[in-house]
Amino acid sequence: MTTLTGATGTLVRNALAVLQPGFTGTTAPDWLLRRLEEGLTSVGLFGRNITSPAQLAALTAQLRGVQPEVLVAIDEEGGDVTRLEARTGSSFPGNLALGAVDDTGLTRAVARELGRRLAECGVNLNWAPSADVNSNPDNPVIGVRSFGADPELVARHTAAWVEGLQSAGVAACTKHFPGHGDTSVDSHHALPRIDADADTLHERELVPFRAAIAAGSRCVMSAHILLPALDPGLPGTLSPAVLNGLLRAPRREGGLGFDGLIVTDGMEMKAVAAAYGVERGSVMAVAAGADAICVGGGLADEGTVLRLRDALVRAVVEGELPEERLADAADRVRALARWAADRAAARRNGETVPPDPGIGLAAARRALRITATEAHTPLTGAPYVAAFTPVANIAVGDETPWGLAAELEEFLPGTATGSWGREQAAQAGTEALVERVLAEAADRRIVAVVRDVHRHPWMADALDALLSVRPDTVVVEMGLPQAPPSGALHIATHGAARVCGRAAAEVVAGLGADG
Repeated sequence: MTTLTGATGTLVRNALAVLQPGFTGTTAPDWLLRRLEEGLTSVGLFGRNITSPAQLAALTAQLRGVQPEVLVAIDEEGGDVTRLEARTGSSFPGNLALGAVDDTGLTRAVARELGRRLAECGVNLNWAPSADVNSNPDNPVIGVRSFGADPELVARHTAAWVEGLQSAGVAACTKHFPGHGDTSVDSHHALPRIDADADTLHERELVPFRAAIAAGSRCVMSAHILLPALDPGLPGTLSPAVLNGLLRAPRREGGLGFDGLIVTDGMEMKAVAAAYGVERGSVMAVAAGADAICVGGGLADEGTVLRLRDALVRAVVEGELPEERLADAADRVRALARWAADRAAARRNGETVPPDPGIGLAAARRALRITATEAHTPLTGAPYVAAFTPVANIAVGDETPWGLAAELEEFLPGTATGSWGREQAAQAGTEALVERVLAEAADRRIVAVVRDVHRHPWMADALDALLSVRPDTVVVEMGLPQAPPSGALHIATHGAARVCGRAAAEVVAGLGADG
């Protein structure tokens, strides 16, 4: 670190304490262990860090060997966004599926089992759930990550999810405050803007966050979104009006009265980084009221941690960031770390959560919405699965498999599959693309798997052309089921988790719930 007059050891430790960095590899690098000794209090894990529960448990034990009260955070929503099962697909359906069932007891049970598995592996902070009201069906980044479009439904399931997760000893981080649902831009790529007035925000976006806070959510994650009704110039993560004036302010003053930890969304995301830079943005976020700086999804090296540490120290020394604000932020991080350590100690002393291994698949089965025409006949042989595959958004990632071909192969051996994307459709044209699908399928029944078909004209055109030739096609929608049902049999799974694919495959194969 560049020597700065007035940079005390306490100041440096506080600057490290507010960072939540990532790293590469499946064991902790030496530089990370050194920083934990120097005051770093949180570490963020991603799919790249995890190969199995046993490996993850060994990794978190390695971290706690240096810092016993370290916060180990993960972005584990279940459903489409999974890090624990990034290579296989999730054992749990996501929010939209749970919202479709609308059984808060089920939502609580799913979150409890997910939390139990995280806690067993040593993870104690989950950057979830998403409390966004998906009021814009064309939203490119939320969609099935939301419980739905109705604020009250989203609120009751957000609260249940928080309660379930935290009952397993894992802190919830409700996101993306004050709400990412009414956006048409992905904040990973650019700055979204929501032009709703303040009354609409209070009646729609903020309803689930009030419920989460009432349910005891230990953390809230800020969103990189511009909401002119709250702050005409700064995105939520950098806005004192949003973080202090709304989230922290007492309820009697019109705020939400939240006194837990405020965590930023990833500071390397272009919505902030492109305009302010990661270092400047991080200083502004802490000054605005954020307590923890999430960074590491794309920036996962020692240099990033040192630059952010030094930027925070420099901001205090030069009078840009009050030292008391940084100290308060660091204290809030350490307080949550103590809460998590106490919960872990309680588990070791016998306060365990009973396993519920089948809850994810049971929930996925209940979430199916099935529409069959009189022309539908059950499949009697191995089908051809035509997967029309959109480009995955960054939150989901492209390493996590989806669909139901593998599950159908288990039930109907000999199942064949092909994947078709937008580039192929653009290069070949819809008619030629469908001809290729038909040629590969030959005389097999076709199962067309789509994801958010309403948002992808190329996909809708290909599906329509396919159905005009093969009306007996089974259609499985694994995204937001906004388009009308089509095909001889239509199955809406409300998400693309592995268990959603299995539940749909059971129906396609004509099997009962027990397989």
